[in-house]
Amino acid sequence: MPDVDALISDALAAARGTDVRLAERQLDRLVVGDPAVVDAALVARLTRAVGRLWPRGWQPVDVARIVARRTGARPARLLADVLAADRRGHAAVPAWWDAQLAALDARVWWDDDARHLADWTARERLDRVTALREVVEVLAVLDALPPVAVLRPPPGAAGATAPPGPSGSRMLDRVRALLAKAESTGYPAEAEALTAKAQELMARHSIDRVLLDTGPADQPGGVRLGTDPPYAGAKALLVQEVAMANRCAAVWSDDLGFSTVLGFPADLDAVEVLYTSLLVQATSAMLRGRAERRATSSRRTREYDDSFLHAYALRIGERLRAATERTSREAAQAEGGDRLLPVLASRSDAVRQRAETLFPGVTQGRLTIRDAEGWSSGTAAADRAVLEAAAARPSRRLRDGRGPGARPGR
Repeated sequence: MPDVDALISDALAAARGTDVRLAERQLDRLVVGDPAVVDAALVARLTRAVGRLWPRGWQPVDVARIVARRTGARPARLLADVLAADRRGHAAVPAWWDAQLAALDARVWWDDDARHLADWTARERLDRVTALREVVEVLAVLDALPPVAVLRPPPGAAGATAPPGPSGSRMLDRVRALLAKAESTGYPAEAEALTAKAQELMARHSIDRVLLDTGPADQPGGVRLGTDPPYAGAKALLVQEVAMANRCAAVWSDDLGFSTVLGFPADLDAVEVLYTSLLVQATSAMLRGRAERRATSSRRTREYDDSFLHAYALRIGERLRAATERTSREAAQAEGGDRLLPVLASRSDAVRQRAETLFPGVTQGRLTIRDAEGWSSGTAAADRAVLEAAAARPSRRLRDGRGPGARPGR
């Protein structure tokens, strides 16, 4: 029998090609091999594959997101196991790394590493052919991932386990609880009050972090937010608008299904919680608008939805920037503009420089809006959302107009 690693390489090469019959023949060669030998080689190769991604900028949640997007939920559960196995190979990891693994429920649940793949197959109630096919699919995705920007030092890198600064986790827990209630209530007035309170907390927290930081500013960090289909472009635009209003910069990687947001910790926290909540609110408003138009319109729903979400994102961005300008003025009056404003300006410059370093040559793309009714409805829905305060920042406007054909920024 040929070397098992060579068999796996042949199966991977065939899986990446277009010849379905060849892919099945190569898979059959793995199926008839010694299960113990084949399984051990596959698990080892999976673990090496994820380990190679960490110095190339990938993080556990990023890998899990793209594997789920390209292969489905069941292979993504196998990946979570691989991430847990990889974790055992590191003597120490940063706290944020373990937090990502916990969010993915990546834990060692199997008793014997030698039987891990067999136990996973039984747990998922799969036949062996299907199980091996899905393992090969996951490997093919992992091996093909390109390098991305290194946002935080991975395990083993210099500075990876540096102690974190104040997290503001209690404040964020309060914000998330308020936004969850805002998303679930059936009373618009209550939702508005809850959202306003949540944003007030975020704004005050961000400014407090700036005022308390008396040492030299750290380099801006980053997070990646999913922008999966449908309406990936509209989601990326919403990320950009929320990011710009919070002293952050956003870059969309359409092919990888995420936007990278660069900024300082408190501002990144605000972008994450705001984007998540506004996406829920925008989707709910879109579905209501879609239901209302069915009786009077025969036009395509997809064009309406896409136009609605783009208009919603742009209008929310305008309101967020107005809120942050107001928050900046109030904070400067209360705390002293000569103390606060230069720090905010320097942080904005640091974010811009970081974005230019990590993403040289980023281009802008034009958005085409095809449904005027969807555009109008999306703008109206954004006007109904209450965004009284977000993290303070000077305004930064897009270079184009606000309407059909709008062009997103970075």
